[in-house]
Amino acid sequence: MKAQLKQVTTSPDNSFRVKLFEEKEFKAEWHFHPQYELTFMIQSSGIRYVGDSMQQFNRGDLVLVGKNVPHSWKTIDAKNKPVKCVIIQWDDSLLNNWLDKPEFTSIKKLLSKSSYGIWFDEKTALSFENLFSVIYEQTPFERILTFLKILDVLATKAKIKLLAGPSFGKDLSLKESTRVNIINSYIKDNYQNEPSLTELSNKLSLSKEAFCRFFKKTFDKTYSSYVNEYKITIASKMLIETDLSVSQIGYASGFNNLSFFYRQFKKYKQKSPSSYRQLYQRI
Repeated sequence: MKAQLKQVTTSPDNSFRVKLFEEKEFKAEWHFHPQYELTFMIQSSGIRYVGDSMQQFNRGDLVLVGKNVPHSWKTIDAKNKPVKCVIIQWDDSLLNNWLDKPEFTSIKKLLSKSSYGIWFDEKTALSFENLFSVIYEQTPFERILTFLKILDVLATKAKIKLLAGPSFGKDLSLKESTRVNIINSYIKDNYQNEPSLTELSNKLSLSKEAFCRFFKKTFDKTYSSYVNEYKITIASKMLIETDLSVSQIGYASGFNNLSFFYRQFKKYKQKSPSSYRQLYQRI
């Protein structure tokens, strides 16, 4: 359950790492590493955590995570398709000799924003699908050319969204990171019931008051708000992927009161559940 400093290694003939990840589900807990990481989702869906951001991911999801930013991807439903994604990781040293050159000004600015995590628009992401499908099979020279081409387009043409909030504490201690891992795992396992603040506080050996202070300081929101946001993320996933009625989805995502479900959905998605479903049905 502990957040770990992941060791990222490269082969002798490569200066950065490109990996095709294929598993039934994501295995990594909330973790960090001193490398930048660009992840393109070829297949699977679930919830993505980057800093204090918690959002749904689907096929075509493309995210850049900066150095030492805690993150993890979680598959939610055992019925999901197996995970297939391409992960590119690199050290500062890979581009250090280039970033001060005028040709790399846009890429340098992009990397400076990655400390918050960056999501790239789906149209741009999917335009790279063929490149991500072959980059891990390319020769080392071809691979770095492809990588630089991707970075250039992301830095100059893509629409971006910063993920973590401005108050996110990026220098969490190992103890604090472990607490976040326990919190996220507990909510994932208990969202269909009402996740108990008392039970979770006990798991962390904290009083309820100390737990609430830690949570507000770390996530810049209350525990109840975070749980409701998680449930709405689950509900939005079900609206897109299932034919269940809105009422069935409200109950299945852990809300016992449908009026409250509608209010929370409008709060986090700025539209009603029905409008949200219709929007994605037109895509």
